[in-house]
Amino acid sequence: MNTPTETMPNVVLETRRLVLRAFTSADADDVHRAASDPVVQRWLPLPAPGEPYTRAEAQRWCTEGAAHARASGDGQVWAAVRRDSGRFVGSFALTRTMWRARTTELGYWVAPWAQGDGLASESTVAVSRWALDQGFQRVELKAATGNTASRRVAEKAGFTHEGTERNAMPLHQGRTDLAVYGLIPADLE
Repeated sequence: MNTPTETMPNVVLETRRLVLRAFTSADADDVHRAASDPVVQRWLPLPAPGEPYTRAEAQRWCTEGAAHARASGDGQVWAAVRRDSGRFVGSFALTRTMWRARTTELGYWVAPWAQGDGLASESTVAVSRWALDQGFQRVELKAATGNTASRRVAEKAGFTHEGTERNAMPLHQGRTDLAVYGLIPADLE
């Protein structure tokens, strides 16, 4: 007998400056503008290596893809928007969730107009602590070894650098090693 797929509760998370909520169709223009930016594309080859990120892909992600992650049991995806203006600033997700092991991976990207303001660290803390509060025993975060900004986010959010996965991720140009970070409940004691 098959057991039903576990899913994360559909929740809105709030931080001092941000609201993390479900993606909507209204986010598609900002998602397209941000995700197709060369700064974002350098480390995150969306939708796949060598393929341009189109407006249609952004629309599909906002209306179907992000919701599918939760419905399939893979994790949960949030659109991060500023509390004061409602402006989209990035995407934060729990993914590759292994329910039996109670582990999940945190991934994110931040729009170029919102980088350098500590919003990624703020959201990473909120999402990772929420996951641990849900009973997860490990939250992983992986960043390209050359992506020093993302590696700083992991460290500021209290993750521990655990090692390197060699040649682990394709980029638009070549491949990269991934720095692996972990956060477990004992880290917060």
